[in-house]
Amino acid sequence: MNIQIIIIAILFLAAVFYVCRLVYKNLSAKKSCGSNCKCGVDFSAIDAANTPKK
Repeated sequence: MNIQIIIIAILFLAAVFYVCRLVYKNLSAKKSCGSNCKCGVDFSAIDAANTPKK
């Protein structure tokens, strides 16, 4: 096998791995705010009387 084909194959596989890793990181759940932690937002100033009725 020609050395140029081997180099191109390695670069192609590296590019595929990189793109797959980007897609996986975009679609995977974030662990920092997954359990109703409110992300440091202070909701105490919101008036309960102004919320819409269900």
